[in-house]
Amino acid sequence: MGFFKFVSVILVFTLFWPPISIYSLRLSSAELADIPTNFLNYAKKPELAKWMVDVRRKIHENPELGFEEFETTKLIREELDKMGIVYKYPIAVTGVIGYVGSVEPPFVALRADMDALPMQEMVEWEHKSKVPGKMHACGHDAHVAMLLGAAKILQDHRQELKGTIALIFQPAEEGGGGSKRMIEAGALENVDAIFALHVTARTHAGSVSSRPGPILAGCGIFEAVISGKGGHAAIPQHTVDPILAASNIILSLQHLVSREADPLDSQVVTVAKFHGGGAFNVIPDSITIGGTFRALSKESLVKLMHRIEEVIVTQAAVNRCNASVDFFADDKLYPVTYNNEALHQHFINVAGDMLGTRKVEDMKTIMGSEDFSFFSEQIPGYFFFLGMKNESLGKFETAHSPYFTVNEDVLPYGAALHASLPLATRYLLEFEVLSHLLKRNVRNEL
Repeated sequence: MGFFKFVSVILVFTLFWPPISIYSLRLSSAELADIPTNFLNYAKKPELAKWMVDVRRKIHENPELGFEEFETTKLIREELDKMGIVYKYPIAVTGVIGYVGSVEPPFVALRADMDALPMQEMVEWEHKSKVPGKMHACGHDAHVAMLLGAAKILQDHRQELKGTIALIFQPAEEGGGGSKRMIEAGALENVDAIFALHVTARTHAGSVSSRPGPILAGCGIFEAVISGKGGHAAIPQHTVDPILAASNIILSLQHLVSREADPLDSQVVTVAKFHGGGAFNVIPDSITIGGTFRALSKESLVKLMHRIEEVIVTQAAVNRCNASVDFFADDKLYPVTYNNEALHQHFINVAGDMLGTRKVEDMKTIMGSEDFSFFSEQIPGYFFFLGMKNESLGKFETAHSPYFTVNEDVLPYGAALHASLPLATRYLLEFEVLSHLLKRNVRNEL
């Protein structure tokens, strides 16, 4: 039975069947609600909290770019070996998938990205990046540490699991499409749902934020070469100036959103790259520009892509130039990151049990993108943000800043949420009981 049909049948049972405890086969609803709190207390134990900090700092000191995470995955595999957790490696070059539980359905996946960014760290501290020009500036080191922390919690409670948790350590999130490569390698085989978190400096520590439906934009990138005829800057009449053509193209691209897009359909077109020329008195033969475009639906994203190419080629021709455009579409066109509505309600319930309902915040859709979207495009997925803000510890910069830091106090929250919120226990328990009800009553529904 498909997931959405499954959910709809559950709703029918909930609304019209006589009230019963769906947890009576294993745990009471009160006991089930205690799981998140118990897991948080477990994750806050000094030895486990310190271990996660140490793991995070080791990874931070030795950042690796997409599909180069060999030392990172070596550390992950060593820790999984110590826990007695079986895993598959390599998947999509450097990916690792560990398995906790009965190794029987249902399968629920938890994902952490592993790659760093090609940036020079500007934060001076004891565990600064040891690799020049590479830095964990997006919190992926913390994501790995928290998923390993969740692995410890889950492995210690594996006898309570009536299903399997797949621990997905994913390479190349930062523009490499690592999730797509993992899907192609079979990472989602038999998986019913997948969950992921991301640290954020926009939300206070001890709080989480998310929303149902689209949470992050679909994204593409483009690069265009505008070719003219170079020559001396003092005699422009003998040249075909690609700089002028590129300037007009950039201005015209800005009209795609301001004049053509529905104001209620959020879209972004940004030119962030302009290369060409090398002298004050020489008009170059060509100019290269590039940028990104974002939208909250596949239709709008594809439409933007077509219009970007049309504007670049046409405007170049108006200025007597030629233009070629590359969208790298096979690897670089990311879908919208979409949160399953039924899983959102589960997130509200579990995170509320753990943190209190006031610390489970609704958020607006943002125009950043995530390659978790490839996972959630295939199966029901859920993505949420874990707050780090704490004014008493100073300012925490946003992601992709050379001054980015992680509030390590939040690592236990992420580990406990990974273990309980992504339904690694609660979801499996409910799935078990609800599946039993469905099997018992399926004929009446069909």
